[in-house]
Amino acid sequence: MFDAIAPRYDLLNHVLSVGMDRGWRKRAVDALALPDRARVLDLCTGTGDLALAAVTRRGVSVIGVDFAAEMLRLGLTKMRAASLEGRIRLVRGDAARIPVGDATCDAAMIGFGIRNVAEPERALVEIARVVKPGGRLAILEFGQPRIPGVRTLYSWYFRYMLPLVGRLISKHQSAYSYLPASVGTFPPPAEFSKILAATGFSHVQAVPLTFGIVYLFIAERNRF
Repeated sequence: MFDAIAPRYDLLNHVLSVGMDRGWRKRAVDALALPDRARVLDLCTGTGDLALAAVTRRGVSVIGVDFAAEMLRLGLTKMRAASLEGRIRLVRGDAARIPVGDATCDAAMIGFGIRNVAEPERALVEIARVVKPGGRLAILEFGQPRIPGVRTLYSWYFRYMLPLVGRLISKHQSAYSYLPASVGTFPPPAEFSKILAATGFSHVQAVPLTFGIVYLFIAERNRF
């Protein structure tokens, strides 16, 4: 499915979020508080937009891992166009078996991808293996607005308008119906925070962005 929608994926991200996706990614990278020359894992990297946001920091390098070959192919085209092949490495791999060595990354991030992983707890354990003790993790994921009126309007948009626009632009019949369905089955922020705490992370925060349409989860890799 992700291979099929790859050619229009970036466009739809910008259109369907009304351009707010760029700001969300910046908040996630800011939350990592990356030191100079940090090495960052970008899991479920897709076409690499979050990786591109991270390398605006001084000397930062990123290893982006994703299962979808077509997403990675388009991402590589973007990296080459920006002359960033030396700072962003894209690898096809499974989130449950991350092809990166133990404690080799200073931080990790996931942009709207953890809910697509079949075994999210296993992926989080793998991230804890890869990130150095004390390193930070930032995860962006969709949520539900907390203000009643906004929640009602957003639910209507998410259930009806988003799938319609997504289907028209991507030409894929089910991909953008899958999106609201997958968000509906994802654990609420308090529950997901507990999962993070049980898989090797501490100091977990769940920060609502844009009325709670998106949540930014921030955590620290346990130091022991």
